[in-house]
Amino acid sequence: MGEGALTGITLGMALAFAGVHLFVGRVRFLEKTPRSRWLSFAGGVAVGYVFLHVMPELGAHAATFERATGLGAAAAEGWVYALSLLGLALFYGIERAIVSSRGEGRPDAEPSDGIFWLHIGASGLLVAIIAYLLNHREDTSPIGLALFFGAMVLHFVTADFGARSTHPAIYDRWGRWVLAGATLLGWSTGLLVELPQLAIGGLFAFVGGGIILLVLKEELPEDRQSRFLPFLSGAALYAALVLGEVALTSGL
Repeated sequence: MGEGALTGITLGMALAFAGVHLFVGRVRFLEKTPRSRWLSFAGGVAVGYVFLHVMPELGAHAATFERATGLGAAAAEGWVYALSLLGLALFYGIERAIVSSRGEGRPDAEPSDGIFWLHIGASGLLVAIIAYLLNHREDTSPIGLALFFGAMVLHFVTADFGARSTHPAIYDRWGRWVLAGATLLGWSTGLLVELPQLAIGGLFAFVGGGIILLVLKEELPEDRQSRFLPFLSGAALYAALVLGEVALTSGL
């Protein structure tokens, strides 16, 4: 695939991600109790992405760390997973701050405005890095891009729906625009600035940890009333597509 064509495709993906941030509040059928089947399906796809893409790619980036730093394989792998843990811990801390801001026994109360902006700021950083990495992907095949795009769109739907549910008024007025702007800023930066492979590997590891936490916190808590069969269907479908791509590319 030519560089110009790839740039056009990644721009379209970034615009679609920004569209999710802007318009997720208008998708009314997601606002159901128990949890919408579509949200549980999207969560299943996102979990499939974590296990079939994020975790294997963390191992691949460990090899990059090993070559760039001269560390042994075990030490390089440790640094990659430490960065992933940092991303997971950061977003876990933000989620706990949201819960604490609501107060004990008030799960439906809105968090303080300061906590909301902390949440949006961290989410903006995450989506900006994801958009930056659009222009620095190792797998640029049409199938690989389609699988990544589908998983990320569904992840943003569930993540943005969760963010909006904590503070809908501020999210609709300001938060969605911050996330959309961060997406386009990240994509533009990725087009203009090429970081060393070591830094790109570190960014991916950090993002991987954040995605793992956000995916699991949206699906696992009991108060989400998630639906198991749609969740399983999403994970199974994504796994089948990924394994099919592997079989196709390896000539099996």
